[in-house]
Amino acid sequence: MNILGIESSCDETAAAVVSEGRTILSNIVASQVELHARYGGIVPEVASRQHLIAILPTLERALAEARVSWQDLSAVAVTMGPGLAGSLLVGVNLAKALALAHDLPLVGVNHLEGHIYANWLAPDPPPTFPLVCLIVSGGHTDLVLMQGHGQYRLLGRTRDDAAGEAFDKVARILGLGYPGGPAVERAARGVAPTYRLPRPWLKGSHDFSFSGLKTAALHLAREESIYPPMANPSRELKQRALELAASFQEAVVDVLVAKTVEVALEHQANQVLLAGGVAANALLRESLLRRSPVPCRIPSLALCTDNAAMIAACAYFRLGSSKHDWALEVAPNLKLA
Repeated sequence: MNILGIESSCDETAAAVVSEGRTILSNIVASQVELHARYGGIVPEVASRQHLIAILPTLERALAEARVSWQDLSAVAVTMGPGLAGSLLVGVNLAKALALAHDLPLVGVNHLEGHIYANWLAPDPPPTFPLVCLIVSGGHTDLVLMQGHGQYRLLGRTRDDAAGEAFDKVARILGLGYPGGPAVERAARGVAPTYRLPRPWLKGSHDFSFSGLKTAALHLAREESIYPPMANPSRELKQRALELAASFQEAVVDVLVAKTVEVALEHQANQVLLAGGVAANALLRESLLRRSPVPCRIPSLALCTDNAAMIAACAYFRLGSSKHDWALEVAPNLKLA
């Protein structure tokens, strides 16, 4: 069973073909990072217009690289949300047209559920239930108990800023550039976290909160004279900024990992899955692998950020469910947003 996946929820235009839910035949991503870098963040209208330009060439490349024809496809899968409305419309409308024109089932996939299924796109044996999934991205930070395909229980989520959003804001405070997550990670590499920042534990809850941590970083940056960022800071000020970046990253990772470990033990999970764009962070990956009480699965770096292979993989397991809606108007079955 070959499934065509389409992803356009934010600023990545992506198309992929996945066989049997686990083997990637193609996975093409057209990034808009350079386009939005000049603005210091994603401009929704610019993103949707760029999707219109890139979507058909990306689709054609995915089909060509996979060496499949429309007769070889079993379904079309597309991200239905959450995401930017204009960006989502581009992918959803194309997917509907393709499914109708080629008489194929259309599978709507929740973007966060897709990130989880990136963990099935590996040659290793598939994950074994029950699973605890930590989903960390620019817009979401969620802890989910997964007891089977399509069986989810939300255990904790962010009450304010998502982890990726907090990384972006602190990168802007320190003048590190865009996108913020990779910028903070680069700045922190090989630097000692000398500043003691608070850990928002929210005791008695599995929820997260990073707004206060971000504000604490802002106050420290002001006290250390590194905010607002200077065009040509001294070597000493540059070093302070790097150390604050390392301290902030350490605080975020510490909370993410500690809460995930706590939930995995509480629910006797067989494995822990990491997913989402922030899953590409090296410190988070290393810390979770080291501290997890059960085996930990982490997607390859290319599958942590937005891509269509994860959408196609998720759709494969949705097609095998009796709950699947074969109508063109498909709504996501996972309500994490």
